[in-house]
Amino acid sequence: MDFQEVDYAVADGVATITLNRPQARNGYTVRMADELAYAFGKTDADPDVRVVVLTGAGSDFCVGADLSGGSLDVGEGDESWQEPAGRCVRAIFASTKPVIAAIRGAAVGAGSTIILPADFRLAATDSRFGFVFSRRGLYPEGASTWFLPRLVGLGRALDWMVSGRVFGADEALAAGLVTRLHEPDEVLPAAYELAAELAAKVAPVAAAVIRQMLFRLSPLESPDPVHRLDSRLIAQAAGSDDTVEGVRSFLERRDPQFPGVVPDDIPAWLPWQSD
Repeated sequence: MDFQEVDYAVADGVATITLNRPQARNGYTVRMADELAYAFGKTDADPDVRVVVLTGAGSDFCVGADLSGGSLDVGEGDESWQEPAGRCVRAIFASTKPVIAAIRGAAVGAGSTIILPADFRLAATDSRFGFVFSRRGLYPEGASTWFLPRLVGLGRALDWMVSGRVFGADEALAAGLVTRLHEPDEVLPAAYELAAELAAKVAPVAAAVIRQMLFRLSPLESPDPVHRLDSRLIAQAAGSDDTVEGVRSFLERRDPQFPGVVPDDIPAWLPWQSD
């Protein structure tokens, strides 16, 4: 795909995916959605990428859907059609690499929904969030009614989504929507610092499996199937090269050099691997 509304770059094991319509405050479009989904597919397929940073060009992360045309672009609107925010969200949800969202300024509508499946959400003190759909006569997008209550609880999700109000960074941090706050000019450097730490110290295969376990297993009604999967994973890990290196590096007090490669070395028998 020829990137026009997203910028994609890789350096030192970190892929940076940037919403790149600063003149429109990164207003979200169908084209942008498809480019984001494609970009996350690239990070998944590239074994040299260890971590992904998602950010926006300019002073705003994303002000939501670009409504400059006066209406929504829904294509044919048949049952096979996928709304644009969900195209990005599904790609981040399925990611085999940790994702860090670096947010400043407005993150409203799609700007709030596409960050929900990120592993870390670092925000500027000037950030503003809003699930404003009820105030536009719309419905929540990006499977946000699944993600948001898991992050902040049902009560807070009801507050934000039913009212559609915009709220600030302090409220987002207190509720758990945001991982940490930084001054606006320090958000992206903080994201890269975290990405470098993850790339240097975290086993890629373990990280890929753990994030999927949390997403897919935490909603189950019983811990029993989770325990069965834990047991099989740990039994196989006992003799793995990654585990040997993890223990050896700990004893030798050095950074590990994990040999496992993503996606090739993710256990093929995991139930979601066939999705």
